Amino acid sequence: MPRSNLPIFGFLLFSFFFFFFFTIVASSSTNRTQRAFHHRDRDVYSLLRFKSKADLWNKINTSSHFCQWWGVTCYGNRVVRLVIEDLFLGGQLASDSVNKLDQLRVLSLKNTSLTGPLPDLSGLVNLKSLYLDHNSFSGSFPLSVLDLHRLRILDFSFNNLTGSIPSGLVLSDRLIYLRLDSNRFNGTIPALNQSSLHSFNVSVNNLTGAVPVTSVLLRFGISSFLKNPNLCGEIVHKECNPRPKFFSPDTAAPPPAMVLGQIAQIRGVGLSRPNHGKHSRITMILGFISGAFLLFISVACLIGAVKRRRDNNEKEKGKESTAVVASDAAETAEVAAAIQMEQESEMEEKVKKLQAAKSGSLVFCAGEAHVYTMDQLMTASAELLGRGTVGTTYKALLDSRLIVTVKRLDAIRLAGVGRDKFERHMESVGALGHPNLVPLRAYFQAKEERLLIYDYLPNGSLSSLVHGTKSSRATPLHWTSCLKIAEDVAQGLSYIHQAWQLVHGNLKSSNVLLGPDFEACIADYCLAALATNPPLTSNDNQEDADALAYKPPEARHKSLSYQSVKADVYSFGILLLELLTGKQPSKLPVLPLDEMMEWVRKVREEGEKKNGNWREDRDKFGMLTEVAVACSLISPEQRPTMWQVLKMLQEIKEVAVMEECELVLDSNNSESS
Repeated sequence: MPRSNLPIFGFLLFSFFFFFFFTIVASSSTNRTQRAFHHRDRDVYSLLRFKSKADLWNKINTSSHFCQWWGVTCYGNRVVRLVIEDLFLGGQLASDSVNKLDQLRVLSLKNTSLTGPLPDLSGLVNLKSLYLDHNSFSGSFPLSVLDLHRLRILDFSFNNLTGSIPSGLVLSDRLIYLRLDSNRFNGTIPALNQSSLHSFNVSVNNLTGAVPVTSVLLRFGISSFLKNPNLCGEIVHKECNPRPKFFSPDTAAPPPAMVLGQIAQIRGVGLSRPNHGKHSRITMILGFISGAFLLFISVACLIGAVKRRRDNNEKEKGKESTAVVASDAAETAEVAAAIQMEQESEMEEKVKKLQAAKSGSLVFCAGEAHVYTMDQLMTASAELLGRGTVGTTYKALLDSRLIVTVKRLDAIRLAGVGRDKFERHMESVGALGHPNLVPLRAYFQAKEERLLIYDYLPNGSLSSLVHGTKSSRATPLHWTSCLKIAEDVAQGLSYIHQAWQLVHGNLKSSNVLLGPDFEACIADYCLAALATNPPLTSNDNQEDADALAYKPPEARHKSLSYQSVKADVYSFGILLLELLTGKQPSKLPVLPLDEMMEWVRKVREEGEKKNGNWREDRDKFGMLTEVAVACSLISPEQRPTMWQVLKMLQEIKEVAVMEECELVLDSNNSESS
């Protein structure tokens, strides 16, 4: 090659290598970009899929970039936190939604009114915290959670989960927080013993058997196992049923010390025996030979006897073969007759069961465990709790030490309700599941008798808390208590109205019960729709006046019960004023907003003269009064929906929290200065 062409060749060679290197780098960068876009698109799809199935009421705004959605936190355009709490979503958690968020560290959907079974979550390989409590999830414990090896916090409390608690949880050695309380789990408790576990609770379930005695479970004590009537063992201070004694004390094994002493004595005797030498060995050999010879003779005699017996049996079989053949037909006929009789007996049993079901049986709601029978319910010791507009309520203590609430419906008020209509309505009511509703477990009807079985809540009613009882005197509730109770009731009513398109129809303070954590739970919901006849006038004029005060103006002149969602809103407004003032509903005036706020202020000042915080809390009571007045407006069209009421209460809570934070900051700044 001429020297003049060398520079050109070198340039071309350099250009070729540069182009090749640039192509490789560009291709690698393109692949990384494509992978990033692929992961990002998958996160977007997962969030949209989650919203389409869970957010029935379109509460989550998706108009902005997905990393700016409410509750979403991203790192490098990948979703690492999804925290949506205290928001009424009302839908279900789809199987192919959040499970695709493989970079998710925290998933919290607590108190969002989600229903349905829990989906496969095995795709959340980086998840550390999972909060799904205070919802209405059903079905069994999702075994896919056991594959999340980085999981440290797991909270499934206050749901409707059934089945057993998987024993595989003992292998989750990173768990520090495990809450499974207030569900319907059954079976035994796994022998959890991971030292990392610092918070644990399985109370209010149907767990059975002995609580495993491990060093970790001993650390929590009885408070983590309450209201599981069939649990026993050292931790819950309840003796388990003793095992049957197969050996009497006389034949029982001696104590270990005695056994060791006997062994020592035997060994001592063995060591002290003299050696008999050769004569002893010859005697032993002759004895062994004699025994073997006797054994041989015995076996030979036995074989001969068996052979003779076999020959005799063959001769007898030959003689009897004719008789056996002759009796085959008769035996076949007898067998056929026996089978027919058994089938007829089974058919009669099925008919009896069907007739018993038609005549009346205890019907458990969907997913409920059949933990008692109608006979046990009828023989239980009962205590009268009160008489309401649709029936009488009793407290029943069953043989299993389980306490339930039984409501006997008024046959006169439900006289026009047929069997099929009652069953359909109870199936709908029994399907309701929310932390702020007293759960309906079962119902019964036969002829004129109709019973409803609920959970028993021992902390009484809101009416007793506000107005006191014969044995206790009520004190004015702090504004935070008023707000918490109002929010709980609003949560339950919103769930009834929006998720199920049903109406309570009889909301009042005596129909709001207090749960184990003093959460407000609505009772007697959706029963007024069955009342076809007006209630009988009671002997208590005060009770009649209070019942009338809860009714909106449009329902007071109806001959029958009037139900609508706006009527429930009105009753809620009266209930909120009752909370704020401690006055009976019939003693509440009908005033414009400004005058009502002034009246509430005076009532609070009279009730809290010794409370120096009243002036600081005046604004909060004012905001709550505004909500109550808006709910109790005369025109139904002007009243807000329960969902709007719930949002108002939550905004008041947010304002109060912000004010408290500002006070803390101000105090810290003043101390530092």
